[in-house]
Amino acid sequence: MRAVLFLAVLLLAVLPFTFVQGEPMNPNTDWFHDAGWGVFVHYLYGLQNGPESINSLGIETSWDECVAAFDTERFAEQLAEVGAPYVIFTVMQVSKYMIAPNTTYDAISGYKPGEACASRDLIYDLSESLSKRGIKLMLYYTGDGPRGDGQAGAAFGWQDPVTFDFVKQWSDVAREYSERYGQRISGWWVDGCYPWIGYTDEKLALFAEALKAGNSKSIVAFNRGVDPVVMSYTPADDYTTGEQNSFFELPAGRWLDGEQWHILSFLGPTWGQPGCKYTKRELGEYVWEVNQRGGVVSIEVMLYRDGELDRSQFELLKAVGHIKAELDANPPQPVPPGNLAFRKQIGRASCRERV
Repeated sequence: MRAVLFLAVLLLAVLPFTFVQGEPMNPNTDWFHDAGWGVFVHYLYGLQNGPESINSLGIETSWDECVAAFDTERFAEQLAEVGAPYVIFTVMQVSKYMIAPNTTYDAISGYKPGEACASRDLIYDLSESLSKRGIKLMLYYTGDGPRGDGQAGAAFGWQDPVTFDFVKQWSDVAREYSERYGQRISGWWVDGCYPWIGYTDEKLALFAEALKAGNSKSIVAFNRGVDPVVMSYTPADDYTTGEQNSFFELPAGRWLDGEQWHILSFLGPTWGQPGCKYTKRELGEYVWEVNQRGGVVSIEVMLYRDGELDRSQFELLKAVGHIKAELDANPPQPVPPGNLAFRKQIGRASCRERV
């Protein structure tokens, strides 16, 4: 009896501290946290099918032919070789072109099947090739829809600021994908959901519900733009989008205002370009350090039309896993010994405290 009373008193003493100081829990992000890092690629009409773009290999065809030529097995095998636990793959951006059929999109936009939405279901084929290798698929989507296309943009009601009607119609396109693929899709990274174009917590909650319609455990994040540091955004987020122009910032811990801390940046001079501005050691140590603090790193690499990754970036990614394993076995020691400030993150205000 005394033991029971002691445990009860101990629990009451701990609970207040846990409520104030403890980490918020979102078990849907556990796999993402455990993965630690992954790959992000841009696959778009203007890149893989633009004759002036190196990504296209100098080839220009119809969008249908371009999507049909993508080798998902080749792509997935490279990701398996570098040890990437997940990949974020673009569905569309600004233009009318989509990487998979969507009857909702066709009905609203007025385009016929195959004119804007590819006839091939590249999302399904990607999920098949990736799942065979134990790699999770996440999708890149946007909040401003096909605003660059006169016909589709007008049909969806694109305007600045965005209206609830626009968000509803555009998120219904994502809903069709979500319901079709279910657990094949592990998460969404949604660009162009900026507060300055009218996005609010209410509109983002509506969007999130559509994205999770087929898989309630999929994780979503809405991009508020490139901030000076990684910031939280909305209660609808499961993790931070974390778009940055370099891999530099370190998290203070796993959670930022209840969101899993996550950063996204590129290896080349800018998005979708070849080359590396980091050494193998720099990138490997950075990913390891972020993971030690509870964060996740997504690394954007260049993708060619046929599904091949940029070779120099591919070799860099292969080194990340080896360096992480090396550091796990022999963690860096404080310099000088006993230095309490060694690798210590300086605290900062959250996004909501700054606004």
